[in-house]
Amino acid sequence: MSEEIIATVSTSGARRVTGVGTLGLLGGLLVWMAASQPAAGLAWQLSLALMGAAALWMAVRMWRDTARNLVLTDVELRDSTGAVLARVDDIQKVDRSMFAMKPSNGFVIRLKTPGPRAWHPGLWWRFGRRVAVGGVTAGRDSKPLADALAILVARQSGS
Repeated sequence: MSEEIIATVSTSGARRVTGVGTLGLLGGLLVWMAASQPAAGLAWQLSLALMGAAALWMAVRMWRDTARNLVLTDVELRDSTGAVLARVDDIQKVDRSMFAMKPSNGFVIRLKTPGPRAWHPGLWWRFGRRVAVGGVTAGRDSKPLADALAILVARQSGS
């Protein structure tokens, strides 16, 4: 098998800015509330500040991680840094159904064997045998990639 690129998925600029901006705004508001409400109690101020810092950290991480692209070859699905999401021969099912627990404009891959946990907010995550792709990705890219991946899996299994 060759390493020919079959499909790529990139993030949508407007969705990326909206997602990161919303998280950043939430974090900023929580930190501002913690700083401007001194009479609310120390425990309340501390929890607001910690939640605000967590939201700001998530916004920075989302901005960094959504700069990546996803690449599908006939061997694997990987991101532009080389991290492998799933190998085609290890995929059991590709699920784009309405009731699948999937990100926006995305799909879920069920693996035959569990992989290490990974989380790249806005782009993809893996927990056990489930890999979810999507979030701030463009639907015009992720739907054809999911279809191409399903065809590769069907071809691999001989069905």
